[in-house]
Amino acid sequence: QVQLVESGGGLVQAGGSLRLSCAASQSIFALNYMGWYRQRPGKQREWVAKLTRGVITTYTTSVRGRFTISRDNAKNTVYLQMNNLEPEDTAVYYCNAGSSTQNYWGQGTQVTVSS
Repeated sequence: QVQLVESGGGLVQAGGSLRLSCAASQSIFALNYMGWYRQRPGKQREWVAKLTRGVITTYTTSVRGRFTISRDNAKNTVYLQMNNLEPEDTAVYYCNAGSSTQNYWGQGTQVTVSS
């Protein structure tokens, strides 16, 4: 069982930046994918970014060019660098990781972008 703990959320003005971190309780080498989802107020959880096999990055259209996903294997941590934030990015951000047989979620971190 892998535990994921997010951090780095907070309140920021539009145009600002935040970096989210997701620390795994054990080595992430065996995890096929790590990524981020978000749930905006009144909406369903949606996929934001994904890092597959440690090298393949994909992003949902609305964040492409503004968000960057990366990972540090030595720290068992995946990051989401969020630049040029918009009020529409306000959401609870969740870390997600797993393999073909397992899937894990963090508890989420709140990001609020003021206009």
